[in-house]
This record gives sequence, C-alpha cells and structure tokens, in this order.
Amino acid sequence: MHDVAKSISSVPVQSNARPRRRWRPIGIAIGLLTAILVFAFGIKILQIVKMTSTPMVMPPTTVSSVTVKEEDWAPTLSAVGSISAVQGAVVSSELGGVVSQIAFENGGTAKKGALLLQLDASAEEALLRSAEAEAELGRQDLERTRGLASQKVVSKAELDAAQSKFNRLNAVADQMRSNIRKKTIIAPFDGQLGIRQVNVGQMINSGQQVVQLTSLDSLFADFALPQQYLGQLTPGLEVHVTTDALPDHVFPGKVTAINSMVDSSTRNITLQATLENPDHVLRPGMFAKAEVTLPEKHRALIVPGSAISYAPFGDSVFVIEKKKDQKTGKESQVIRQQFVRVGEARGDLVAITQGLKAGETVVSTGVFKLRNGMTVTINNDLAPNSQVNPKPIDS
Repeated sequence: MHDVAKSISSVPVQSNARPRRRWRPIGIAIGLLTAILVFAFGIKILQIVKMTSTPMVMPPTTVSSVTVKEEDWAPTLSAVGSISAVQGAVVSSELGGVVSQIAFENGGTAKKGALLLQLDASAEEALLRSAEAEAELGRQDLERTRGLASQKVVSKAELDAAQSKFNRLNAVADQMRSNIRKKTIIAPFDGQLGIRQVNVGQMINSGQQVVQLTSLDSLFADFALPQQYLGQLTPGLEVHVTTDALPDHVFPGKVTAINSMVDSSTRNITLQATLENPDHVLRPGMFAKAEVTLPEKHRALIVPGSAISYAPFGDSVFVIEKKKDQKTGKESQVIRQQFVRVGEARGDLVAITQGLKAGETVVSTGVFKLRNGMTVTINNDLAPNSQVNPKPIDS
C-alpha cells in the first residue's frame, strides 16, 4: 500500500501555464485586426457623412434655344384626295387588224402626231386603188355627159345621174383612205407613254387598248371639303400638296375649279387644283394631302415642333429662365417645364394657343433628356432652321 502511494506520488503533475502562453499572440492579432477594421469603417462613415452634407452639383446640360415669335398665319383647310391627269388617254385601235409595226418604247415619250402603231392595211390599199379607178372613170363619164348636155344631146336627168355616180365613187375612195388612216395610230398629244399592250403580228379587234399616254407637265389634285367652308372657297386660292411617295416635297398649286354640286351623301364640295410637275415626279392616281390657304390671317405664337414634349398627361415645353443663387450671387440659366396647348402644325413649326408668351425663350431640341429645374447652357451653333415649308437638301 505504501509502495502504491509512493508510485502515485512520483508521477509528475502537468501545469496549465503553457496553453495560456500559446493563445496570447492569437488574441493580440485578433484585437489588432478588429481595431484596424473599426478604424477603416470609421473613416468610411466620415467620408459618407461628408459627401451627404455637401450638396451635389450636376454640370449644366447643353441645349439649343429659340425665342417664341408671334406671326401672321393664314388659316388652312386640310383634305385628302388623289392626283389626276390634265391630259391622259388610253390610245386604242378604232379598227381591227394585224399589228405590222410598233414605233414606240415602253415608258418613253411621244410628240403629238408621232407614229405609235401601224396595222396591216394592204387589203384596204388594194381596195383604194380599185375605188380610185372607178372614181376616175366616173369623172370621165361626167365630163362627157356635161359636154353632151351643153349640146342638148342628153337630158338633165342623165347629167344628174352621172354627177351622182361620180360623187358615190369618190365617197367610196374617201372611205378607203379613211380606213387606211385609222390603221395608222398616232399620238394625239405630247406625253409620256406607259407599257404597250399589243405585240407585232398580233391580231387585234376594234377598240383594243394599245398604250397609256399621259401629259405629266401639269396635273390635277382632286379633293373635297365640308360644305360649311363653301363661302370661303374661290378659284385662285393657294394649295400645297404632299404625297406619301415624296414626304419631304411640297407641290404648290392653285384652286382652278369648284364643283357646281355638293355631294348629297357626304355633304362635301369637290375642288380641283392645278399643280406644276416639271420633274414628272407626280403620277396620276397617287394619294395626296392638300392644304388650302384661306385669305384671312390671324396672329399665332410659333415654336419648332421639336420643342414640344408630347405626353399622355399633357404637352409641354421647357422655358429657359435666369436664376440667381442667394448664397453665391452667381446667375445661371434654369429650365422650367411649362404645359401648353398645341394648335395646328405647318412644316417644322407648331402654333401654341395657350401657355406661352411672345419673347420667351424655350429649349428647341433634346427635350426628352431634360427635367424641371435643371441648369443648362445654350449653344445654337448646330440648331436646325425650322421653316413653314421646309425644303430638305436631299429632296
């Protein structure tokens, strides 16, 4: 028992001092890292507080401007219609026959009296020679009968019969000549040809269409307006016509005819305007939009159409005003969104019926990027020139 106790007392007892010394550097490192993070986080907080305390100043936006003008605008009436030919016809054959010659090209031009198509007239020419021979014989018989009648050898009835026979034979020859001429189809007026509808060697009947011939130097614009404007419509009023085929081109003209009746179903009055078409860009049958300018004029406030910001809740413009900073005393240009009522549009310009005054300055381009109260600078070096009747360079 004593030996066991002695052996137990001889076993060495382990101390806890060594593990504590091992964890001490790790704790110091964690503490330093925590202090660094707290310091960095504090600096970031101070930066954010400084940024939020200093007001952010956005750089001014560059815009182009225009001054609201007051001009005399004559009222206009708009309508839709179509283009028609002043002179146009489908050249047809009056007689039937076989096509022996076509003397024109598709889409070409023709002068009045120029040969277009020739039908075979050999049979008519043979009949003409026979009729001319018969007529010559009848002329000789008439001359002999006249000589005998002067000598009282034949009666007056025989002379009248000889005269009638000669006239009849001449009429037959004239009919043959007329048939030959009708088989020679010529252009009835100057114009532009369409696409031929016959071929050489083709047997055609009377009334067969040969080719469309249209004079394009001047054309008609046919359109209709409501009957309540009839008292304001007179021949000679200016008309401006546009087409979808040439949207950037305006064709000027004048009202040349007003129909004598009002359409009982639509209560519209039909008008006809004459347009000059020297370049032959308009063609009969084209859809057209016509604006008739009335003689009376009224004052209107004018701005470019690009200055209008269109929105479902209302149309608006941005008015440029000068604003002075109360702290620094510096003057800047600030925009103010102004809701307006838009009137009629002409070319690049729009009439404003409510919301603006003459002499105010508004932003003319780039309104989609602006907001109320923004600071702007004006640069009109590249500002477009807005016109009532614009004429683009490419047109």
